[in-house]
Amino acid sequence: MTSAIPLNVGITRSASAADAGAKRVLLAEPRGYCAGVDRAVETVEKALEQHGAPIYVRKEIVHNRHVVETLRERGVIFVDETDEVPEGALVVFSAHGVAPTVHETAAERNLRTIDATCPLVTKVHQEAKRFARDDYDILLIGHEGHEEVEGTAGEAPRHVQLVDGPDSVDRVTVRDPAKVIWLSQTTLSVDETMETVERLRQRFPTLQDPPSDDICYATSNRQTAVKAMAPECDLVIVVGSRNSSNSVRLVEVALGAGARAAHLIDYAREIDPAWLDGVRTVGVTSGASVPEILVTGVLDLLAEHGFGEVQPVTTANETLVFSLPRELRPARR
Repeated sequence: MTSAIPLNVGITRSASAADAGAKRVLLAEPRGYCAGVDRAVETVEKALEQHGAPIYVRKEIVHNRHVVETLRERGVIFVDETDEVPEGALVVFSAHGVAPTVHETAAERNLRTIDATCPLVTKVHQEAKRFARDDYDILLIGHEGHEEVEGTAGEAPRHVQLVDGPDSVDRVTVRDPAKVIWLSQTTLSVDETMETVERLRQRFPTLQDPPSDDICYATSNRQTAVKAMAPECDLVIVVGSRNSSNSVRLVEVALGAGARAAHLIDYAREIDPAWLDGVRTVGVTSGASVPEILVTGVLDLLAEHGFGEVQPVTTANETLVFSLPRELRPARR
């Protein structure tokens, strides 16, 4: 099964939009929930149904303010570490993944655990373990302090070295330049990651690539859609939270692709009407952890300001679906 089917993109103006002063919205597709986020949120919802509140979740299940607040209202307690969870209680690990030490400390406290790690993050974990076993130096491209990076690095701490963007390349040291591979956080800017890789390759010509792309299909697809519409946009509005790496990247991609302005918001009410002054075309998209209801709110607000025409900009159809963790799957008969 492929996760995305490339489509032709044609951004056109209708007869009304061609009129002087007409306003329109370009709506990126795909946008919003990816398969990993959908699985993680459903995991917590199913856990609540089966076990009742309270359910503990280590860190935010996904990086979205609305999702976290909604789940908290339903009885989910978010904690930073497993030692905050009462012994014997149920804890869910977030979509970003955790290091093996987290599983160990949970077991020491007799916690019941459900792992909602995105399977695409788990794939990177498996790569890290594989190349550590083969005694490679692993250059992990990602953002320092991000939960996903901490989880991946924790799989092979003696072999993994963080490379936080192109400017970090000069500080990299390896034991054997002939045994070096790069891996990456799944939610990075594709362009910046490849710039980092090229700089690394200049230093280490035999640098090996991951067995398959580490930047997830959803991150790549959302960036592609933004690139397609940004040159036409006076303003791009990205719905997403500030701790969401892939959402922040969409703002950067929009500006780099030609949008005159771009802003990241959680809710429609955060839109400053001054942003719309003199604007004729607004692009709208959302990060991979954003529920569609938040985008609908933005479109409703824009319509109130005269942006009633909405034209989809479709660059891919996503079909990938992940099954729930085995603890929550229906019993086989």
